[in-house]
Amino acid sequence: MKNSKEDLIKYRLTRANETFLDAQILAKEKRWNSSINRLYYAAYYSITALLLSKDLYPTTHSGVKSNFFEHFVKNGIISEDLGKIYSQLFTWRHKGDYADLFDFEEEKVLPYFEPVEQLLKTIEEILK
Repeated sequence: MKNSKEDLIKYRLTRANETFLDAQILAKEKRWNSSINRLYYAAYYSITALLLSKDLYPTTHSGVKSNFFEHFVKNGIISEDLGKIYSQLFTWRHKGDYADLFDFEEEKVLPYFEPVEQLLKTIEEILK
């Protein structure tokens, strides 16, 4: 039996919130690269739920980013500030996961918790 679009949106929002909590746990353990990764994925899961609500089905991370900006940031549904946060996380997640001899530090990571939480709440409100 196939799940409905609404079920998938709900699942992705739940996953976004759980992943945000994972980022907090990792930050308490001072695991900054992993924490930035989880912050990115929390935003990513939430944004994919938002895109799905408009029948947008990008198949790559870059596609998610472009669709998000085209359909939600450029027209003011999501603020440019939150769009910039996602864009930075997109870059940093890649750097943290794949760059050699690179480690994030607390002062780079901690300021992202509040705006990511705001992005998740904003998307949940839009989807209500």
